[in-house]
Amino acid sequence: MKIKQYFSFLLLGAVLACAPTKEEPALEKLPYFDLKGFINLEISKLEGDSVLKTSEINGEEQLVDLQYDSAKWKEEFAAFYEADINVPSLAASYATRTTPDQLIHELLPEAKGKVKDITIRYVQNYPVWVTFRLKDENMFYQSTTLGEIFLNQSTRKIDHYKIETTQKVLFLSPTHIKIAGIVH
Repeated sequence: MKIKQYFSFLLLGAVLACAPTKEEPALEKLPYFDLKGFINLEISKLEGDSVLKTSEINGEEQLVDLQYDSAKWKEEFAAFYEADINVPSLAASYATRTTPDQLIHELLPEAKGKVKDITIRYVQNYPVWVTFRLKDENMFYQSTTLGEIFLNQSTRKIDHYKIETTQKVLFLSPTHIKIAGIVH
C-alpha cells in the first residue's frame, strides 16, 4: 500500500513539475528611450480628439481641423517612428547623457545613422517634451527633419507637435515642409 501511495505521489509531482507556469515574460530592456513605444502609448490616449493642423509646403499654407483614428495618427507621426533608434544595428552608436530633467541620445562621431539626436525632457518623471533631428544625405539627395512633441503636464496627453523637413535633390530647388498640430 505504501508503495502505491509513493508512486501516486511521485506521479503527481512529475505532472506538476511539467505544468506550464503563469509567470509573466521578462520585458526586454532597450538601450535607448523607447520612442516607438512612447508614441504608440500617446496615440492610444488621443482616441476621439481632434487636431487643428497647419501644413506648409514651400510657403503655401493650409489650415484644417481633423479627427484622426489611431491609423491616421500613426501616419501623422511617421517621422517619430523613423527616429526610433532601438534597433540592433545602432546598439552602440549613441552616447547617452542626462541632466536633472533631460535624457539625451547623440550619435557618436564615428557612427553612421540618420538620427543625429533625441532629447526627452521630464517633469515629475514623465516626458513633457520629445525632440529629434534626422539627417540623410548621399551624392544626389539631402534631407533634414526636425520633430517635436509637447505633452500637457496635467492631462499627460499630446498638446501640440511640429515636424519640419527640408529635402534637396541634386539640380532641383529645395522643398520645405512644415506640419504643426494643436490637439483639442
